[in-house]
Amino acid sequence: MNTEDRIWNLVIKKLTHEASGQELQELNALLKENPDFNNSVRFMLEWWQPGTAQEPGDYSYFLFKKILKRIKEAEANAQATNPYKEIKTGNSESGFKKKVLSHPIDHFVSYITMIKNYLKIAFRQLLKQKMYAAIKVGGFALSIAACLLIALYIREEMSFDKSYPDSDRIYRIVGQYNMDNIHEKGVDWPAVMGKTLKSDFPEVEKFGRLMPNSLFWGAGSNELKRSDAPENTHEDGFAYADQSLLDILKLPMVYGDATHALAEPFTMVISKSKADKYFPGQNPVGKVMYLNNNKSRAYKIGAVMQDLPTTSHLHQYNFLLTLAGIEFWKGEQTTWGASNYHVYVTLKRGTDVPRFNKKVTDGLINNYYIPDMVKNGDKNASKIAGALSMYAQNIADINLRSYDIHDGMSHGDIRFIWLFGAVAGFILVIACINFINLSTAKSANRAKEVGLRKVVGSQRSGLIQQFLTESLLYSFFSFVLGLILAIILLPYFNVLASKSLIIPWQQWWLLPTVLISAVVVGVVAGIYPAFYLSGFKPAEVLKGKLSSGSRSSGLRNGLVVFQFTTSIILIISTFIIYNQMQFILNKKVGFEKDQVVMIQGTNTLDNAVKNFKDELLKLPAVKSVSISDFLPVAGTKRNGNPFYNEGKNKTETSVGGQFWDVDADYIKTFGMKLVAGRNFNPAMKTDSQAVIINQTLAKRLNLKNAVGKRISNGGNPMLVIGVVQDFNFESLRDGIEPLVMHLENSNSIVSVKVKTGDMKNTLAEITRTWKSFSPNQPIRYSFMDERFANMYADVQRMGRIFTSFAILAIIIACLGLFALAAYMAEQRSKEIGIRKVLGASIGNITTLLSLNFIKLVFIAIIIASPIAWWAMTKWLQDFTYRIPIGWEVFVFAGLVAIAIALFTVSFQSIKAAIANPIKSLRSE
Repeated sequence: MNTEDRIWNLVIKKLTHEASGQELQELNALLKENPDFNNSVRFMLEWWQPGTAQEPGDYSYFLFKKILKRIKEAEANAQATNPYKEIKTGNSESGFKKKVLSHPIDHFVSYITMIKNYLKIAFRQLLKQKMYAAIKVGGFALSIAACLLIALYIREEMSFDKSYPDSDRIYRIVGQYNMDNIHEKGVDWPAVMGKTLKSDFPEVEKFGRLMPNSLFWGAGSNELKRSDAPENTHEDGFAYADQSLLDILKLPMVYGDATHALAEPFTMVISKSKADKYFPGQNPVGKVMYLNNNKSRAYKIGAVMQDLPTTSHLHQYNFLLTLAGIEFWKGEQTTWGASNYHVYVTLKRGTDVPRFNKKVTDGLINNYYIPDMVKNGDKNASKIAGALSMYAQNIADINLRSYDIHDGMSHGDIRFIWLFGAVAGFILVIACINFINLSTAKSANRAKEVGLRKVVGSQRSGLIQQFLTESLLYSFFSFVLGLILAIILLPYFNVLASKSLIIPWQQWWLLPTVLISAVVVGVVAGIYPAFYLSGFKPAEVLKGKLSSGSRSSGLRNGLVVFQFTTSIILIISTFIIYNQMQFILNKKVGFEKDQVVMIQGTNTLDNAVKNFKDELLKLPAVKSVSISDFLPVAGTKRNGNPFYNEGKNKTETSVGGQFWDVDADYIKTFGMKLVAGRNFNPAMKTDSQAVIINQTLAKRLNLKNAVGKRISNGGNPMLVIGVVQDFNFESLRDGIEPLVMHLENSNSIVSVKVKTGDMKNTLAEITRTWKSFSPNQPIRYSFMDERFANMYADVQRMGRIFTSFAILAIIIACLGLFALAAYMAEQRSKEIGIRKVLGASIGNITTLLSLNFIKLVFIAIIIASPIAWWAMTKWLQDFTYRIPIGWEVFVFAGLVAIAIALFTVSFQSIKAAIANPIKSLRSE
């Protein structure tokens, strides 16, 4: 190759960003040795610089004709000496015609060289535009970290109850009740129902029952100890279960025989973690344990099961007590009039589940429920029959599709899964939008490169490959950084979501999934810029007709509007969720939950619990004390009963309500208000058959003057001596239910109303009093207001997650806005210089550059407001008590969005406004 060809070859490489440092040094040396070429090359390089205006003229036209002539001469010389065949196709590596090599090895080497060249150019572009590259990679990385965390959350929620063998055939029976605007779903059934399902329906292969109702002794929580231990330990997670339930679930055992673990009366199965706690290093099968110091009901350990995984809806149960030989009251195991059992079944393979549901509904109601109601003289049997239906819920659906089922368990919500998945998708889309916006905005900086490549022979497909390679490089860098961020943020996210998520490094699919995702995201984000940039026409580019990325401004503006629409929706949603939570936690619920200490496990004191209460009342900081484990917070006892007016149980429809055991100081301790009648008086023997009802029950039973009337729950009539003002004893998602309180012992919780002041010393005095009664059992207490707040932990988690993702979405959107503002200021630098010379102030310039972005935010507010209103209205429907969605929410969110946009843009706007105009106008 002669000197002239070599010079122009190096010039082309420099203009297309392909020249190495050594080649650039060689070019400078050749130009010094050949001054005749220096002027032509200098003109070419100056003309090519982005942002430098040049008038197209004869000299530039002549220069490009000369370049093309030299290229053709070089190709002709190469063809004369080349042993391989050539075809007329583009090559983005050099711009010359591509040599088609006849040997496969040559093909492979050529392909690898091309890829290497693509990566080299992409890496140089990344280093050349550090700020824009950092924003692209940073935004991508943040969004990818968020997506990874949400994906881990969704993966765990979707994996619940899939570890059991035959999980596809295991079902739980659910009932639906729809009558008189009451719509309820539940899983509590009579004890006899499981046996009936097995005998009457051939589709049922096995049945098993679970009885977790803490109303019955042993279920719920207990004070537990080894038979040879002096001290009790409080334990939660007790439930009664059939041996057949173990057979259905096939729970793996560490010690003991799973087939007989619960076959005998007074046996129990405990988890391995509890076995290690009470019998470290021992096989505890055959050992005896006492519940609540009751030595007359000693339980023998029949087996030790592996800890139930956290992805089981039963994971809260560490102690399973046998149902063998159990009858909680006479006739309890045969009656259809009491429902306390969860019934699980294994259906035979090939069972048509929808048909089975209809068959079970018709068979059980017509053959058992209706006859039992008719037998008891209930005239509303036919009306009840039309309101009740049953269906089998697959065990894998329990966690995510039981949000409207009353089962006393904590589980997820499929609606949250869809919601968080959508948020993750939107955050990723926002980051992709940043990439597209910045790529198209900076199009003028790459236009001349594209033009020259096409002039010297490059095809569009090669240019598309080059730009997609750049996008993939950004994506891979972003995924690496995003994975690092996910590792760093995972502990915070676990606290946020109340989870114990881990990144599954040991899973074979993790790395391929990340790599495939990186490729997909890189292609999706880069496909439009690749086609857009590769579509420039060389004639327009080389004549200087291409505007500085402005032709795609409509698309960029639309994408910015989408980003801020998403961000504003998240801002509005977060604000409404926060306000709803504050409304719930601060709402007057009809009782005083503050300054109430709940002492638990007091049933171990037996008859001494009343003496314990008397001693507490002697403490100067104690205002009142009540003994009852029926309390207006979740996790305490409940007892549903049907209620009738006296003598009307066979002619009127019953009213379902709660029947609570309380003492005479219950109403006083919790600050409830009697609106009629009087409180209980232990000195009056007749009060043992008296009740106090709430306003809702009086209204449902049509008792206008309830005091002095008698009501019944199927037993002896009870005299109403008082009516208490309605108070919320369940979640504010639901309304206030009917309630009956009667004077009876229920002594596992003692509630202490204390005076405000020195809580630390007050608790110390209460503890000393406890120790005097139970020296071998540690005191265990909680505060009622905290227990009340825990009832809404899921909503609080949702609010925290929404807030975090809203902030993240805003940060990513602002990164893109910042870069766009910087680019617009750069592109309009000469206009700004001229305006300043003509007298424009800094305020005028700042307003000029900021106004367009503020218009886009206004459009986003208009679009986002109705969407957010619809979404939050749907969400608030879950609450009986809810805040109204006022216009001020949307004004607040709009002002926040505008302030964020102004803050983001103002830095670049002010920077451009105070810049020296001489610098920007020097070339003019």
